[in-house]
Amino acid sequence: MTAGRLYIETLGCQMNMLDSELVEGQLRRLGYETTADMQAADVVLINTCSVRDHAEQKALSHLGALKKRKAKHPDTIVGVIGCMAERDPDGIVSKMPHVDLICGPGELNKVPAMIEEIREHRTRAVALSQSLSRRSTPLQRALEYDSVEALDLSRDPAPGAVLQAYIRVQRGCDKFCTFCVVPFTRGAERSRPASSIVEEAKKLADRGCKEVTLVGQTVNSYVHQEDGRPVRFADLLERVNDVSGLERVRFVTSYPGDFTDDVLDAMRELPKVCEYLHLPAQSGSDAVLKRMRRMNTVPQYVELVERAREKVPGITLASDFIVGFCGETEEEFEDTVRLVERCRFKNLFVFKYSPRPGTVADKRLEDDVPEAVKRERNMRLLKLQERLSFEDNQKLIGRSFEVLVEGYSKAAIKAQESEQDRGCEVDRGCEADRGVGAGAAVKADTHGHAPPARRPREIDLMAIGASSHRSFADAVAGADLRTRVIPETPGDDEPHPPHARPARDWRRANQLVGRTRTDRIVVFSGAPNLIGALVNVRVHAATALTLHGEVVG
Repeated sequence: MTAGRLYIETLGCQMNMLDSELVEGQLRRLGYETTADMQAADVVLINTCSVRDHAEQKALSHLGALKKRKAKHPDTIVGVIGCMAERDPDGIVSKMPHVDLICGPGELNKVPAMIEEIREHRTRAVALSQSLSRRSTPLQRALEYDSVEALDLSRDPAPGAVLQAYIRVQRGCDKFCTFCVVPFTRGAERSRPASSIVEEAKKLADRGCKEVTLVGQTVNSYVHQEDGRPVRFADLLERVNDVSGLERVRFVTSYPGDFTDDVLDAMRELPKVCEYLHLPAQSGSDAVLKRMRRMNTVPQYVELVERAREKVPGITLASDFIVGFCGETEEEFEDTVRLVERCRFKNLFVFKYSPRPGTVADKRLEDDVPEAVKRERNMRLLKLQERLSFEDNQKLIGRSFEVLVEGYSKAAIKAQESEQDRGCEVDRGCEADRGVGAGAAVKADTHGHAPPARRPREIDLMAIGASSHRSFADAVAGADLRTRVIPETPGDDEPHPPHARPARDWRRANQLVGRTRTDRIVVFSGAPNLIGALVNVRVHAATALTLHGEVVG
């Protein structure tokens, strides 16, 4: 008998995706089974984001959809975890009184106990970190007990279940950019012990993980005391690079004002550290950066970009920009356009400014840029980046790249699903009678896996996408931050079951997707046994987003 059915919906950043994975792992070990159906779950947790108003409205929409289920099944536990829970617990209760559990990101190790408390006492449970002190330094704080560390140490992935994984190296932020709510929701900056991070990397590698991404709000600010000396981020990269079994190491997100050359040296010298740097600029105007309270000027940012390209051959860079920030004039926006043109990023993540309650910008600055202007500037910047990406990707045609194969492409998944549907129409009731046919792509998410007819190869596609909070590989693969379970397909010498006929377009149905070391997305035809492998792919065509190629060698 199980403890119940669990559904977790994750909104927002890569830190939230990691938090959801860890909370789910804790509850699964207590006997919970995950389900992909929110309306069928006994426990529903919405892991929320407060960076933009849109993310909070989406969370409220999910919660609103649970009102009828809660009224019909009052024993269902509805919980809000993450940044919105920390930022506005009273507002959540006011708007959604059927919510039972409210837990901030710094208290997630308490979720299992909170669920039991709700069941036993029929009362709402709340756990927040609003009293966390900032009086000590980040180095001093790193030595204090951290409840999130207890959550990270609980990680216990199944062998072969994870190809790529996040490792939290730091949480919180002390920068207090005027537009950002993160310092209020995730608390003071605090780094984990290097030994704990390395042990987690070893555990993941031992269970088949090929690529880890070190995550932190300002990851290059990492520092932790060890044997009387500070271990800094470049030191940490070296230690993770030495973990046997790992093939690649990435990190996000970097803060330009703190970026030091020793990290660039590590990127150049350490063979597993990928040549990709996510470096949010936010604006190309010094006046706007000053209003944002960013700790660098545009010339300093450009100098860092040029230094990175000089020190790390072949490096690619991505960046974040906010358009329509308080008081942004047309000329100030044009400064941003000029910066994008000059730096030629691999990709951009562009956001329209929305005021966040409690931030300095919300309290002291006027949100005076019309929504239509924000929308127009957003589109202009994206169109510019699309042109630049297309031009740069065309120069890669004919070259070969090492690609880590992550899974099936979006086109392949659609083709396989179409074949499955066609087979079921011919052989009515096949799925109900026999389970899902071999060769079909079965959708599942982080909440639960549909049962395949054959033993599946499970690939975690929640790879890093910088501050877009999803990877481009996910976008290409259509994963929508979800795990896909891909059943093994019959070999050429094996007969196909009648309800799993070969796809009409073999190439489309067998199209795989992966990423280069520089985070470029590559699609190509290949056998399913390549998933999880490193292969060389020669590029023969390119769009702004994707390289198309064929396996060579």
